[in-house]
Amino acid sequence: MTAKNKGNIWAHAALFLVNTLYGASHVLAKGVMPTYLTPSVFIFFRVLGATLLFWLLLFFIKSNIIERKDWFRLVGCGLFGVTINQLFFFHGLNLSSSVNSGIIMAFNPIMVIILSAFLLREKITAIHLAGIAIGAIGAILLTLTGVRSVSETSLGDLFLLINSLSYAVYLVLAKPLMKKYSPLLVITWVFTIGLAFLLLYPPVISELAVTDFTVIPADIWMKICYVVVGVTFLTYLLTMFGLKHLSPSVSSSYIYFQPMMVIGFAYLFLYLNLAPDYTATITLEKIIYMLLIFVGVYLTGKPTKKTNS
Repeated sequence: MTAKNKGNIWAHAALFLVNTLYGASHVLAKGVMPTYLTPSVFIFFRVLGATLLFWLLLFFIKSNIIERKDWFRLVGCGLFGVTINQLFFFHGLNLSSSVNSGIIMAFNPIMVIILSAFLLREKITAIHLAGIAIGAIGAILLTLTGVRSVSETSLGDLFLLINSLSYAVYLVLAKPLMKKYSPLLVITWVFTIGLAFLLLYPPVISELAVTDFTVIPADIWMKICYVVVGVTFLTYLLTMFGLKHLSPSVSSSYIYFQPMMVIGFAYLFLYLNLAPDYTATITLEKIIYMLLIFVGVYLTGKPTKKTNS
Protein backbone atom coordinates (compact mmCIF):
# COMPACT_ATOMS: atom_id res chain seq x y z
CA MET A 1 0.00 0.00 0.00
CA THR A 2 1.41 3.37 -1.02
CA ALA A 3 1.72 6.38 1.27
CA LYS A 4 -1.02 8.12 -0.73
CA ASN A 5 -3.43 5.20 -0.25
CA LYS A 6 -2.70 5.14 3.48
CA GLY A 7 -3.36 8.86 3.65
CA ASN A 8 -6.67 8.40 1.83
CA ILE A 9 -7.75 5.66 4.23
CA TRP A 10 -6.95 7.83 7.26
CA ALA A 11 -8.76 10.74 5.60
CA HIS A 12 -11.91 8.65 5.14
CA ALA A 13 -11.66 7.52 8.78
CA ALA A 14 -11.29 11.14 9.92
CA LEU A 15 -14.38 12.24 7.99
CA PHE A 16 -16.37 9.31 9.35
CA LEU A 17 -15.33 10.33 12.88
CA VAL A 18 -16.36 13.92 12.18
CA ASN A 19 -19.92 12.88 11.42
CA THR A 20 -19.93 10.49 14.37
CA LEU A 21 -19.18 13.44 16.65
CA TYR A 22 -21.90 15.50 14.94
CA GLY A 23 -24.37 12.63 15.25
CA ALA A 24 -23.74 12.28 18.98
CA SER A 25 -24.25 16.02 19.47
CA HIS A 26 -27.81 15.85 18.11
CA VAL A 27 -28.70 13.51 20.97
CA LEU A 28 -26.40 14.80 23.74
CA ALA A 29 -26.28 18.56 23.28
CA LYS A 30 -29.97 19.24 23.77
CA GLY A 31 -31.25 21.75 26.29
CA VAL A 32 -28.42 24.29 26.00
CA MET A 33 -30.30 26.68 23.68
CA PRO A 34 -32.27 28.79 24.26
CA THR A 35 -32.76 27.98 27.95
CA TYR A 36 -29.23 28.85 29.06
CA LEU A 37 -27.46 30.37 26.06
CA THR A 38 -28.77 32.30 23.06
CA PRO A 39 -27.62 31.07 19.63
CA SER A 40 -25.20 34.01 19.29
CA VAL A 41 -23.60 33.40 22.70
CA PHE A 42 -23.36 29.66 22.08
CA ILE A 43 -21.64 30.32 18.74
CA PHE A 44 -19.22 32.69 20.49
CA PHE A 45 -18.34 29.98 23.03
CA ARG A 46 -17.77 27.46 20.25
CA VAL A 47 -15.55 29.67 18.13
CA LEU A 48 -13.58 31.22 21.01
CA GLY A 49 -12.99 27.88 22.73
CA ALA A 50 -11.90 26.15 19.52
CA THR A 51 -9.64 29.06 18.54
CA LEU A 52 -7.80 28.89 21.88
CA LEU A 53 -7.38 25.12 21.55
CA PHE A 54 -6.03 25.45 18.01
CA TRP A 55 -3.45 28.06 19.07
CA LEU A 56 -2.45 25.93 22.09
CA LEU A 57 -1.85 22.93 19.84
CA LEU A 58 -0.05 24.99 17.20
CA PHE A 59 2.31 26.35 19.89
CA PHE A 60 3.85 22.89 20.27
CA ILE A 61 4.07 22.12 16.56
CA LYS A 62 6.48 23.72 14.12
CA SER A 63 4.73 25.25 11.14
CA ASN A 64 5.63 27.34 8.13
CA ILE A 65 4.57 30.93 7.45
CA ILE A 66 1.57 31.67 5.25
CA GLU A 67 2.49 33.62 2.13
CA ARG A 68 0.94 37.03 1.55
CA LYS A 69 -0.86 35.94 -1.63
CA ASP A 70 -2.80 33.27 0.32
CA TRP A 71 -4.25 35.60 2.95
CA PHE A 72 -7.21 36.68 0.82
CA ARG A 73 -8.27 33.04 0.42
CA LEU A 74 -7.71 32.45 4.13
CA VAL A 75 -9.91 35.41 5.05
CA GLY A 76 -12.61 33.95 2.80
CA CYS A 77 -12.31 30.62 4.62
CA GLY A 78 -12.75 32.33 7.99
CA LEU A 79 -15.75 34.32 6.80
CA PHE A 80 -17.59 31.50 4.98
CA GLY A 81 -16.39 28.51 7.01
CA VAL A 82 -16.87 29.92 10.51
CA THR A 83 -18.76 33.20 10.82
CA ILE A 84 -21.45 32.89 8.14
CA ASN A 85 -21.66 29.12 8.54
CA GLN A 86 -22.23 29.20 12.30
CA LEU A 87 -24.50 32.25 12.48
CA PHE A 88 -26.84 31.20 9.69
CA PHE A 89 -27.06 27.58 10.86
CA PHE A 90 -28.00 28.31 14.47
CA HIS A 91 -30.36 31.17 13.68
CA GLY A 92 -31.82 29.24 10.75
CA LEU A 93 -32.48 26.19 12.89
CA ASN A 94 -34.11 28.44 15.48
CA LEU A 95 -36.57 29.76 12.86
CA SER A 96 -37.01 26.60 10.79
CA SER A 97 -37.38 22.91 11.67
CA SER A 98 -35.02 19.96 12.03
CA VAL A 99 -36.76 18.28 9.08
CA ASN A 100 -36.10 21.21 6.76
CA SER A 101 -32.56 21.43 8.11
CA GLY A 102 -31.81 17.82 7.18
CA ILE A 103 -33.22 18.20 3.68
CA ILE A 104 -31.37 21.44 2.92
CA MET A 105 -28.05 20.15 4.27
CA ALA A 106 -28.37 17.10 2.01
CA PHE A 107 -27.80 19.39 -0.96
CA ASN A 108 -24.43 20.58 0.39
CA PRO A 109 -22.38 17.97 -1.57
CA ILE A 110 -24.16 18.96 -4.78
CA MET A 111 -23.20 22.59 -4.21
CA VAL A 112 -19.61 21.51 -3.55
CA ILE A 113 -19.47 19.54 -6.81
CA ILE A 114 -20.69 22.53 -8.82
CA LEU A 115 -18.24 24.94 -7.14
CA SER A 116 -15.35 22.48 -7.42
CA ALA A 117 -15.95 22.01 -11.13
CA PHE A 118 -15.92 25.77 -11.77
CA LEU A 119 -13.31 26.99 -9.28
CA LEU A 120 -10.92 24.04 -8.92
CA ARG A 121 -11.45 22.42 -12.32
CA GLU A 122 -12.14 19.19 -10.48
CA LYS A 123 -13.21 16.39 -12.82
CA ILE A 124 -16.46 14.78 -11.73
CA THR A 125 -17.32 11.33 -13.08
CA ALA A 126 -20.72 9.76 -13.66
CA ILE A 127 -20.06 7.38 -10.73
CA HIS A 128 -19.50 10.28 -8.37
CA LEU A 129 -22.64 12.05 -9.58
CA ALA A 130 -24.63 8.85 -9.06
CA GLY A 131 -23.20 8.51 -5.55
CA ILE A 132 -24.15 12.07 -4.68
CA ALA A 133 -27.68 11.54 -6.03
CA ILE A 134 -28.21 8.22 -4.20
CA GLY A 135 -26.83 9.64 -0.95
CA ALA A 136 -29.01 12.74 -1.23
CA ILE A 137 -32.14 10.66 -1.87
CA GLY A 138 -31.38 8.44 1.13
CA ALA A 139 -30.67 11.42 3.41
CA ILE A 140 -33.81 13.30 2.34
CA LEU A 141 -36.07 10.24 2.73
CA LEU A 142 -34.53 9.44 6.11
CA THR A 143 -35.08 13.02 7.25
CA LEU A 144 -38.68 13.08 6.00
CA THR A 145 -39.53 9.94 7.99
CA GLY A 146 -38.39 11.63 11.19
CA VAL A 147 -40.45 13.78 13.52
CA ARG A 148 -42.42 16.16 11.35
CA SER A 149 -42.75 19.77 12.42
CA VAL A 150 -43.89 22.79 10.49
CA SER A 151 -41.33 25.45 9.66
CA GLU A 152 -41.92 28.67 11.57
CA THR A 153 -40.84 30.93 8.72
CA SER A 154 -39.42 30.66 5.24
CA LEU A 155 -36.67 32.98 6.48
CA GLY A 156 -35.30 30.11 8.58
CA ASP A 157 -35.13 27.88 5.50
CA LEU A 158 -33.33 30.64 3.63
CA PHE A 159 -30.80 30.95 6.47
CA LEU A 160 -30.15 27.19 6.34
CA LEU A 161 -29.66 27.34 2.59
CA ILE A 162 -27.13 30.17 3.02
CA ASN A 163 -25.40 28.10 5.71
CA SER A 164 -25.12 25.10 3.39
CA LEU A 165 -23.82 27.22 0.53
CA SER A 166 -21.29 29.01 2.74
CA TYR A 167 -19.84 25.70 3.95
CA ALA A 168 -19.58 24.50 0.36
CA VAL A 169 -17.66 27.68 -0.55
CA TYR A 170 -15.41 27.11 2.47
CA LEU A 171 -14.52 23.55 1.46
CA VAL A 172 -13.62 24.64 -2.06
CA LEU A 173 -11.59 27.67 -0.90
CA ALA A 174 -9.69 25.62 1.68
CA LYS A 175 -8.60 22.80 -0.66
CA PRO A 176 -5.65 24.66 -2.29
CA LEU A 177 -4.45 25.77 1.16
CA MET A 178 -4.44 22.14 2.30
CA LYS A 179 -2.04 21.22 -0.47
CA LYS A 180 0.38 23.92 0.63
CA TYR A 181 0.19 24.11 4.43
CA SER A 182 -0.51 21.86 7.40
CA PRO A 183 -4.19 21.42 8.32
CA LEU A 184 -3.54 22.72 11.84
CA LEU A 185 -1.97 25.96 10.63
CA VAL A 186 -4.81 26.62 8.19
CA ILE A 187 -7.64 25.87 10.61
CA THR A 188 -6.02 27.93 13.38
CA TRP A 189 -6.02 31.04 11.21
CA VAL A 190 -9.46 30.22 9.78
CA PHE A 191 -10.94 30.25 13.29
CA THR A 192 -8.96 33.31 14.36
CA ILE A 193 -10.29 35.26 11.38
CA GLY A 194 -13.78 33.82 11.90
CA LEU A 195 -13.72 34.94 15.54
CA ALA A 196 -12.74 38.47 14.50
CA PHE A 197 -15.68 38.63 12.08
CA LEU A 198 -18.01 37.16 14.71
CA LEU A 199 -17.16 39.92 17.19
CA LEU A 200 -18.37 42.44 14.60
CA TYR A 201 -21.87 40.95 14.88
CA PRO A 202 -23.57 43.27 17.48
CA PRO A 203 -25.88 40.72 19.23
CA VAL A 204 -22.87 38.65 20.32
CA ILE A 205 -21.56 41.28 22.75
CA SER A 206 -24.97 42.55 23.90
CA GLU A 207 -26.37 39.06 24.59
CA LEU A 208 -23.15 37.92 26.23
CA ALA A 209 -23.35 40.86 28.66
CA VAL A 210 -26.80 39.84 29.94
CA THR A 211 -26.19 36.06 30.12
CA ASP A 212 -26.45 34.70 33.67
CA PHE A 213 -23.76 32.03 33.86
CA THR A 214 -24.47 31.30 37.55
CA VAL A 215 -27.70 29.43 36.74
CA ILE A 216 -26.07 27.00 34.29
CA PRO A 217 -25.89 23.53 35.93
CA ALA A 218 -22.90 21.19 35.71
CA ASP A 219 -24.47 18.84 33.14
CA ILE A 220 -25.13 21.76 30.77
CA TRP A 221 -21.51 22.91 31.15
CA MET A 222 -20.44 19.39 30.19
CA LYS A 223 -22.61 19.57 27.07
CA ILE A 224 -21.12 22.96 26.20
CA CYS A 225 -17.59 21.55 26.60
CA TYR A 226 -18.48 18.61 24.35
CA VAL A 227 -19.74 20.97 21.65
CA VAL A 228 -16.62 23.17 21.89
CA VAL A 229 -14.05 20.37 22.01
CA GLY A 230 -15.75 17.55 20.11
CA VAL A 231 -18.18 19.18 17.70
CA THR A 232 -16.06 22.24 16.88
CA PHE A 233 -12.34 21.78 17.62
CA LEU A 234 -12.01 18.13 16.58
CA THR A 235 -14.51 18.17 13.71
CA TYR A 236 -12.96 21.16 11.94
CA LEU A 237 -9.43 19.81 12.48
CA LEU A 238 -10.34 16.36 11.15
CA THR A 239 -12.21 17.88 8.21
CA MET A 240 -9.08 19.83 7.28
CA PHE A 241 -7.04 16.62 7.43
CA GLY A 242 -9.58 14.83 5.22
CA LEU A 243 -9.58 17.72 2.77
CA LYS A 244 -5.79 17.49 2.47
CA HIS A 245 -6.09 14.00 0.97
CA LEU A 246 -9.54 13.96 -0.62
CA SER A 247 -11.51 16.22 -2.92
CA PRO A 248 -14.11 18.68 -1.54
CA SER A 249 -16.93 16.67 -3.13
CA VAL A 250 -15.86 13.46 -1.37
CA SER A 251 -15.35 15.31 1.94
CA SER A 252 -18.80 16.89 1.81
CA SER A 253 -20.54 13.60 0.93
CA TYR A 254 -19.89 12.32 4.45
CA ILE A 255 -22.60 14.68 5.70
CA TYR A 256 -25.05 11.96 4.65
CA PHE A 257 -23.88 9.81 7.56
CA GLN A 258 -25.21 12.24 10.16
CA PRO A 259 -28.87 11.06 10.21
CA MET A 260 -27.60 7.48 10.57
CA MET A 261 -25.33 8.44 13.45
CA VAL A 262 -28.20 10.15 15.23
CA ILE A 263 -30.19 6.91 15.11
CA GLY A 264 -27.23 4.83 16.28
CA PHE A 265 -26.49 7.11 19.21
CA ALA A 266 -30.16 7.17 20.16
CA TYR A 267 -29.87 3.45 20.91
CA LEU A 268 -26.45 3.73 22.55
CA PHE A 269 -27.33 6.61 24.89
CA LEU A 270 -30.64 4.99 25.79
CA TYR A 271 -28.73 1.85 26.80
CA LEU A 272 -26.26 3.94 28.83
CA ASN A 273 -29.14 5.95 30.32
CA LEU A 274 -27.65 9.20 29.03
CA ALA A 275 -30.64 10.41 27.01
CA PRO A 276 -34.42 9.90 26.70
CA ASP A 277 -35.82 7.14 24.47
CA TYR A 278 -35.80 8.28 20.84
CA THR A 279 -35.73 4.73 19.41
CA ALA A 280 -39.48 4.28 18.97
CA THR A 281 -39.33 6.07 15.60
CA ILE A 282 -36.66 3.76 14.14
CA THR A 283 -38.19 1.47 11.51
CA LEU A 284 -37.19 -0.96 8.76
CA GLU A 285 -37.97 1.81 6.26
CA LYS A 286 -35.31 4.02 7.85
CA ILE A 287 -32.77 1.19 7.80
CA ILE A 288 -33.31 0.82 4.04
CA TYR A 289 -32.70 4.55 3.59
CA MET A 290 -29.48 4.16 5.60
CA LEU A 291 -28.30 1.52 3.15
CA LEU A 292 -28.91 4.00 0.33
CA ILE A 293 -26.68 6.48 2.13
CA PHE A 294 -23.93 3.86 2.52
CA VAL A 295 -24.06 3.11 -1.21
CA GLY A 296 -24.03 6.81 -2.09
CA VAL A 297 -21.00 7.64 0.05
CA TYR A 298 -19.15 4.56 -1.24
CA LEU A 299 -19.70 5.57 -4.88
CA THR A 300 -18.77 9.20 -4.18
CA GLY A 301 -15.48 8.19 -2.59
CA LYS A 302 -14.67 5.48 -5.12
CA PRO A 303 -11.29 6.31 -6.74
CA THR A 304 -11.14 6.38 -10.51
CA LYS A 305 -8.56 7.47 -13.04
CA LYS A 306 -10.56 10.60 -13.74
CA THR A 307 -10.65 11.93 -10.19
CA ASN A 308 -8.05 14.02 -8.45
CA SER A 309 -9.07 13.16 -4.95
